[in-house]
Parts: sequence; structure tokens; C-alpha cells
Amino acid sequence: MIFEELPISGAFLIKPEKKEDDRGFFARVFCSEEFSKHNLRSQFLQCNISYNKKKGTLRGMHYQIAPHAEVKIVRCTAGAICDMILDVRAESKTVGKWLSVELSAENRYLLYVPEGVAHGLQTLQDDTEVFYQTTAPYHPEAERGIRWDDPAFAIRWPLPISSISLKDRSLRSKIS
Repeated sequence: MIFEELPISGAFLIKPEKKEDDRGFFARVFCSEEFSKHNLRSQFLQCNISYNKKKGTLRGMHYQIAPHAEVKIVRCTAGAICDMILDVRAESKTVGKWLSVELSAENRYLLYVPEGVAHGLQTLQDDTEVFYQTTAPYHPEAERGIRWDDPAFAIRWPLPISSISLKDRSLRSKIS
């Protein structure tokens, strides 16, 4: 695995290293020892799938606060997404910064999202599926979010929004 440190403190793009032969290829996408070498959390307690019918679907920007703050590892297993993260950690040197990466079934990249960093995504294709693991189970009382269109952050989404939940449309523009 290739660990590429991103401009948001603690975030990594993880690229599988393929071992190819006439059958196809083999690649590792998780190894607790390799995660530990990069000082990354490696005990995941929950796995989730998000299926999205339409291109342009937006989900986010979500995070959980302590004591249920969570690390996420995100991978697109069908289709493609613009995966977006926003640093909302008051003590972080990159607070208020956002970045996006394209994750797709084709590139097989993973995004490591550290605790206290809001996460969202927009689908780039119809019938897109996203698989993600978290270091903490979901706790509704710890859930927080940032509006996808908060002018304080000026996040640029690649497509017009075709679908967004009422819950995400109702998010306030304030870091908790």
C-alpha cells in the first residue's frame, strides 16, 4: 500500500499496490501493521455501505464529536465519487481547510479521514456504492454536520446537486 499524506493534517490517500499476473491482480487495502507504521488508527468497529441511484447525489458533511469521534476509511466499490473532507478541529493547523479526492471502483483508492474532520461525498456516476469503516459505532447524540454550501468554507462540488436528504439540507453552518 502506498500512503500519500494529504494537505489536511492526519488525512491520507491510500493506494493499493497491485501484484499482477495473467489472472488479474492482487492488492492489499488494509494491514494493521502498515497503518501503525504511519501512526494511523487500525481498529474499526463498524462497516457501512451507501448506495446512490443518481449522479450528483450529495451526502454530508458529517462527523461525530467526543467521546464518539471516529476515524473513517472510505472506498468506492461501484461507480465514482468526489470524496470531500473539511477540517473542523479547532486545535488543528489546517482548521477550515477542505479538499477532495476522486475515489472510484476503477482506481480502488481509499481515503483515511481522521477524527474531527467532516466528511461528505458527491456521486459522479449513477448506481454508485461506497463502503466505509469507522472506529466508533454511530451515536446520534454525537453526530454533527456542516452545510455543504456554507459560504465560510466555499466548498466547490463538481456537479449540480441532483439529490440531497432533508437532514443534510437542514444542517446549520456552524462548527460544534
